[in-house]
Amino acid sequence: MRLIKQNFERDGSGLVTLFPEEPEDMWYAYNLIRPKDLLRASAIRRVVTESATGSTSSTRVHTTLSIRVESLDFDPQSSQLHVSGRIAEETKFTKVGQYHTLDLELQRNFTLTKDGEEAWDSVARGIIKEACDPVRSADVWAVVMQEGLANLAVLTGARTVLRQRVEVSIPRKRGGRASDHDKVRTKLWLVWRKAYAEVAKGLEKFFQTTLDTLLRQVDLNESKPILLASPGFTASSFQKFIIDTASRTGNKALMAQKANLVVVHSSSGHLHALNEILQTPEVTARLKDTQYAREGKLMDEFMTLLRKDDGRAWYGPNEVEKAVEKGAVGRGGGVLLISNALFRAQDVAIRRRWVRLVDKVRDVEGGEVRTLSSEHESGKRLNGLGGIAAILTFPLDDLDEEDEGEEESEIPNGNTNGIRV
Repeated sequence: MRLIKQNFERDGSGLVTLFPEEPEDMWYAYNLIRPKDLLRASAIRRVVTESATGSTSSTRVHTTLSIRVESLDFDPQSSQLHVSGRIAEETKFTKVGQYHTLDLELQRNFTLTKDGEEAWDSVARGIIKEACDPVRSADVWAVVMQEGLANLAVLTGARTVLRQRVEVSIPRKRGGRASDHDKVRTKLWLVWRKAYAEVAKGLEKFFQTTLDTLLRQVDLNESKPILLASPGFTASSFQKFIIDTASRTGNKALMAQKANLVVVHSSSGHLHALNEILQTPEVTARLKDTQYAREGKLMDEFMTLLRKDDGRAWYGPNEVEKAVEKGAVGRGGGVLLISNALFRAQDVAIRRRWVRLVDKVRDVEGGEVRTLSSEHESGKRLNGLGGIAAILTFPLDDLDEEDEGEEESEIPNGNTNGIRV
């Protein structure tokens, strides 16, 4: 994302003009734009004109529209963002109050205006800073597989996206009952040899299909880690197939990726196994500087302290707020973990609740704040705990018993994308 223009007022209102350059930028835009914001972007509008004789004709025109945002629709697979609302400024082709849906596009500016006190709060400004950071963490590719199944995913600084799923039928190995008769044993050996040949042929077809799919997704001119994970030896066999294919075909670009191939063990070939894959020492060493790895390590540390039950790990809105009030999430190891889905609440008061908590931990108490993406495995784990958790600098007991009967949260259902708090 490129920052074209920025103008913030003292009361927190203002506008920014941004230039999205890659699909990942649409994810940042989705987290930045909120209902009641004013969005200005290029649009295609169908215009109906009536002639003097009463006949009508319809044409599509390119124009620039400003809408007052009412709803957003983000497709994580295609990274497409659709923003709907009422037109706020009259144009040659539209009137104020008409509905329109803006489809934000790559390589086209859009201007976002937020009105009202504290509209551009610290969280919103932080999103802009992260989105426009030129050294944002590079992508990591992962192929989580088992015989006949491969899930190709890309891990970015903010999301885990399943790009393609490959399924190829592989014949099962067939056997027979043991026998002492030579003729029967010879026949069984022939059956086994044929069965293994069919399995080997099926595996080769599976590996070739997976490799072809991977090559359509990965830019071989870039040097990024490619994780190959599976139960058993499927991943290591696939790695050997890639190298052999590159050598046989003389594909130098593919051969150059040899050093980027990281083979690890997983309990299954399904995408949820990524969580355990990213905790293995070999993967941690390769990804130690990425945002994903840092957040995953913090979640692992939190879960370890939670199992110890020593009062240094708490989760839930009320419990974490109490810990912050007591100064336990500050300098010396205090960490606030919060899901970015909480900041998408449509109620301004609810959003301010979390923004002020973040500001207090970071600016007043001196603690660390990590906003985890709800599209990453670490963020999904946090969502299962209510979307907010904290690692404390000193233990506190019975935070969940001080105000029995008190409502757990003021967040209404549906405002945090399914997070139960």
